[in-house]
Amino acid sequence: MRTIDVFFFGISFFLLSVGVSHSQDKVLENFQRNPIQLHAKSVLYDQHSQIVIATGQVEIIQGKHVLIADQVQYNLRTDTVLASGNISVLDPNGDVLFADSAELTEGLRQGFISSIRVLLADKSRLAANEAHRNVDGYTVMNKAVFSSCQLCPNETRRYPLWQIKAVRVVHNGQKQILEYEDALLEFFGFPVVYLPYFSHPDPSVERRSGFLSPTYGTTTQLGVRVETPYHFAIAEDRDVTISPVFTAKEGALISGLYRQKFVTGRLSMGGSAKWDDGQATDNNTKKNKRFRGHIVSSGKFSVNDSSNWGFTANRSTDDTYLRKFDIDGADTLTSSLFAESFNNRSYARINAYAFQGLRAADDPGDTPLIAPEISYTLVGEPNTIGSQYTFDANALVLERSDGTDSRRISVGAGWRLPYFSDRGDVYALHVSLRGDLFETNDVSDPFDPTLDLSDGVVSRLYPQFALDWRYPFMRNGDKFQQVVEPIASLVLSPHGGNPDSIPNEDSVSFEFDDTNILQHNRFAGLDRVEGGPRLNFGLKMGLFDNHGGYATALLGQSLRSRADTTFADKTGLEDQRSDFVGRIYWAPSRWLDASNRFRLDRDTFSIRRNEIKLSVGSDFLRTDVDYVSLARELTTDELTSREELNFRSKLQATRYWAFDADTRRDLSSTGGTRAYGFGMTYEDECFLFSSSFERDFTSDREISPSTSINFKIRLKNLG
Repeated sequence: MRTIDVFFFGISFFLLSVGVSHSQDKVLENFQRNPIQLHAKSVLYDQHSQIVIATGQVEIIQGKHVLIADQVQYNLRTDTVLASGNISVLDPNGDVLFADSAELTEGLRQGFISSIRVLLADKSRLAANEAHRNVDGYTVMNKAVFSSCQLCPNETRRYPLWQIKAVRVVHNGQKQILEYEDALLEFFGFPVVYLPYFSHPDPSVERRSGFLSPTYGTTTQLGVRVETPYHFAIAEDRDVTISPVFTAKEGALISGLYRQKFVTGRLSMGGSAKWDDGQATDNNTKKNKRFRGHIVSSGKFSVNDSSNWGFTANRSTDDTYLRKFDIDGADTLTSSLFAESFNNRSYARINAYAFQGLRAADDPGDTPLIAPEISYTLVGEPNTIGSQYTFDANALVLERSDGTDSRRISVGAGWRLPYFSDRGDVYALHVSLRGDLFETNDVSDPFDPTLDLSDGVVSRLYPQFALDWRYPFMRNGDKFQQVVEPIASLVLSPHGGNPDSIPNEDSVSFEFDDTNILQHNRFAGLDRVEGGPRLNFGLKMGLFDNHGGYATALLGQSLRSRADTTFADKTGLEDQRSDFVGRIYWAPSRWLDASNRFRLDRDTFSIRRNEIKLSVGSDFLRTDVDYVSLARELTTDELTSREELNFRSKLQATRYWAFDADTRRDLSSTGGTRAYGFGMTYEDECFLFSSSFERDFTSDREISPSTSINFKIRLKNLG
């Protein structure tokens, strides 16, 4: 017998096998395949009994398994490890086992462990009186407790927020699952639910089939509402989630979502379905027998490095279904099919669109179908003097079952030349020419809709010349940088260009504001053009401090050679002099972010549009306020003035508790509160509880003002 005293000793056990009889060949072969390294302060090796005794910070490494203990005895004949004192075993999957004593074989993969405690890879914990491990990946634990809650270091005797106690727990390493027999779910040490059998994936599993966290609630329209989603992990690249929803007043509906990833893209297909059986509701009003539901799907796929195609499909059986069952609050559903290609400095795209209007005033006969819309854009390389050309083409086919149809071809080319003077001011010259050809059917007279509808072919040629100028001035101070920049844009184009025979399909929604004050053509689409000579001008200012804070401002106006009836009354551009538009941004620190966008009457300077956004606070308390005041909007029904206030606030009261509140209020004389709500959330490393209260005053056919209360509970690390 000989003793080796070392501070750090590393050796493969098969080197210690000198003198071992031939009966231990199998053990030696195992050593050679999986060398074992031993580190210890002291090692005692008995050649006769062929036992290695290591003491003092013992560490044994075999493959990806690591064992640490105060003392270890290794029997070379039986390939058995006896460990005692502060035992830790690290598994390849990231789990760490702690124990008082252990007897392990088969490369630390099999054996008996007493007083076991397991720290799983996701920081959840298991503890048991004893455990048995085998080489097949099974660990059987008797009288075990599981929880993912962490106890405070100075309160280790307290019960965790929740835990599962079981007579027997089996960790199936092959199936990556934890199974419980005769289990009790406890909250703060009090039993709540008895579970004869219960299972959940272990932390090494990223996705696994099973129930997701349910949602409970009640609404005045639906009554008690319970949603219990179930997730099917079909394969690594696809899954399905089925969500039955049970309501006390409207019966049950079922929703689902299928997702799949491909090498070239992704696919998502979802929807819901419900059958009204014709039974009377709580107010004794008999419902019609009908099927109700919706679909919501999308996909995007790559053809090659420069081409994609995709689609969206959104449809509902009726107008109010989505809002009544709290699925979606959209006013319009859009379905589309597209393909796109981009190469160097060009981009091409083909689209098809179908729409479903969900408002009471929407007429399906007036809803357009666009199939197709084709667009192409090319931006040339700048040449030696910096100039570059552009080319744009567009084709559109728009059809209605009852209303105006139009087909359009548009081709345009442009040229741009920048120039920087020696004084520091910057110029840019733009020259463009666009030609449009329209074929229309059933176009009504905008001044007398009672006249007969007309058909025809109409063309338009739209040349434009523009000269942009800006002259930035900058001053550097000790604490601030100041920038003042006058800007101007002179645009020359023919008057008119918008005959009544060209229907306006893509430029109906128009707003004159700070974002388009310097644009050469302020209409978003191609059906309308801005004609006549005009001068757009303004002043930009900025103040920037050395700590990242800043303030910027813009004020601008547009002058025209004569009034243009293309712009409707009260849009701000209907006269020779436009209204003043501007914006102010102020962000002195991360605690405050404020902005104001406005439009002022050209003569009286009264506010015709005013938008204020304010975000103030820290991570502890953050409040957002949005205010909008509209003197009048350009809409088909000529809405009168509107004034609205939106308020949102979130309080992170403690590390785990958060509270939020929001409200939306119509400040006009006929308005009032439109909606309000508040909620609270508790979330720590092992538990999530959230609740919300919402009151909505919207009325639309079968939808009446409603109140809803919702709850959600989630025990983390249970799959």
